[in-house]
Amino acid sequence: MFDPNSEIQIPDLSQTSPPPTAPPTAPPVSAIAPRPTKLRPVAIALFVIGVAAAVLGGLKFLPGGIGTGIAFGFFGILLFVLSFVRLPQVGGEVEPAMTGFEKLAGIFYEPTRVFKNLRAHPHWLAAYLVIVIASGIYSFAFVQRLTPERIVEHTMEKMQESPIKPPPEAMDKVREDSLQTAKQPVQRVQTFAKGFVAWFVFGCFLSGLLTVGVLAFGGRINFWQALAASFYGFVPVIVITKVVSLVILYVKAPEDIHPILNAESLVQDNLGILFTPATQPALFVLGSSIGLLSLYGLWLRAKGLMNAGTKVSSTAAWSVTIVFFVLAMLLGMVFATLFSSFMS
Repeated sequence: MFDPNSEIQIPDLSQTSPPPTAPPTAPPVSAIAPRPTKLRPVAIALFVIGVAAAVLGGLKFLPGGIGTGIAFGFFGILLFVLSFVRLPQVGGEVEPAMTGFEKLAGIFYEPTRVFKNLRAHPHWLAAYLVIVIASGIYSFAFVQRLTPERIVEHTMEKMQESPIKPPPEAMDKVREDSLQTAKQPVQRVQTFAKGFVAWFVFGCFLSGLLTVGVLAFGGRINFWQALAASFYGFVPVIVITKVVSLVILYVKAPEDIHPILNAESLVQDNLGILFTPATQPALFVLGSSIGLLSLYGLWLRAKGLMNAGTKVSSTAAWSVTIVFFVLAMLLGMVFATLFSSFMS
């Protein structure tokens, strides 16, 4: 018989069961991929500096200020736009971010580890500053060694022989402006500042192409990963080139240095030495593209794409690297042919 005092309880069917648990919703987009909003105050500051420089240049208080103002204004706008590009999200265990010094040193002897660290922490500022400073130091020393007068006169002479020859009445104005830019300390600082902007714009342009190229070959890489990998991939080549070029600059006689061809480098580690720039401009560019440092740079770029990207195979990385290398080489050959007078 049923004992009402037993511990067995009959469930109360009048009570409804709790509703099933709803599946977890996706986290908000900002949690999936945050934006680098810290760039916005910097972008606004750069834009303000650009406007101020342009105004001072227009009022004749800052020689060359209009060009510098336009450059910095564009820099600020570009950086502000990029602050809306989301950062990458990398799953799994993430290695702590390496310091800038660790990455700058490691890119020479353990590039794979540096690029893998950039996958989750695409910080590019340290590499960017090293590139700009190394390039700026060599450019300053180059002008000092060869003198502004020689560089400008040679450039004007070759400009008269080129398809972009300005009208005779404008030649004197171009010559005077070029001399002022090369000689005045204020304008030389502005030249360095514009180089600062130019390197960032070039890095962004290249990184955008690399990002699209990797996607086209079935890989996956974030823009910031491509930008960081590009800048750090440039560091060893730029540092080695500029340091060796500085040594050669002060060992070689100034009259033996070309005012245009050697403005970026004095290192001759490529097949360009087999051709005469003035009579064989296209072959000279082709040969100059095949050298120890250029091949080292190609290897670093492919290595960077493969390890900094979230899903980039070796085939995709090398394919993208070689395709853009060949396109850049062909473009250089075309320009060298059109403006061969500057190479003589």
